[in-house]
Amino acid sequence: MTSKYVVTGAIYAMLAVAFGAFGAHALEEQLTESMLATYETGVRYQMYHAIGLILIGLIPQSSADRRLLTWAAGLLHAGILIFSGSLYVLTLTGFTKLGMVTPIGGVAFIAGWLMMIIAVTRRK
Repeated sequence: MTSKYVVTGAIYAMLAVAFGAFGAHALEEQLTESMLATYETGVRYQMYHAIGLILIGLIPQSSADRRLLTWAAGLLHAGILIFSGSLYVLTLTGFTKLGMVTPIGGVAFIAGWLMMIIAVTRRK
């Protein structure tokens, strides 16, 4: 498809490793077990969906609907920002009301994967 999705996914993956290390070393003493688990969920989902973005970037242009792949990438990107981002802010600040937007990121993830499925099954 395009290398921009591979690059974006790789950046998100790199940040997931950095955030994971930060959580394991700097936050272990600062957060409750429950809040640390929430933080780790954000890191894990960020990594899963970073890999999804990389996969989108590696799909050959001729084997999928590009418009739908663009939507898929945008939805995974939004999901990372909303889902993982809200969990990071929630755990680092204690602002629990932000947890209300986390499911929106989850829906974006699901929709992104669905768009990817449709894109590769509906070939031009």
